Amino acid sequence: MDTYDSARIPEILKSFRKVAVVGISDKPDRDSYRVSKFLVEKGYKIYPVNPALKEWNGIRAYPDLRSIPKSEGIEIVDIFRKSEAVPEIVREAVTISPKVIWMQEGVVSNEGAEMARKNGMMVVMDHCIMKERAKLQA
Repeated sequence: MDTYDSARIPEILKSFRKVAVVGISDKPDRDSYRVSKFLVEKGYKIYPVNPALKEWNGIRAYPDLRSIPKSEGIEIVDIFRKSEAVPEIVREAVTISPKVIWMQEGVVSNEGAEMARKNGMMVVMDHCIMKERAKLQA
């Protein structure tokens, strides 16, 4: 499938619990909403990222990744945006030093992935974090 860190998905999901969700929606019928709600229910701390939102389900939202204090220690940046937007999101992510760049199903950017790897981040591409987490059954 991809040549990045897909084999490490179980380890990533067990080790890292702070997730910035880029492109989160406040509409319950959207995948980003459902996936984020699932992650919260599984004990992950969500940092909603969407310039149009002040909060998401009572959680403070941020207009961009740079607005999240580095002290929060974001571990995963989960991307729900078009593939073309990924390189710019990764450039922004470098400023907060996450451990993982996660591109949701249908989101593929080799340029963004390479940039993330060069900056010491693991990369998961074209995988749904909710589906992968559900496989762990814990």
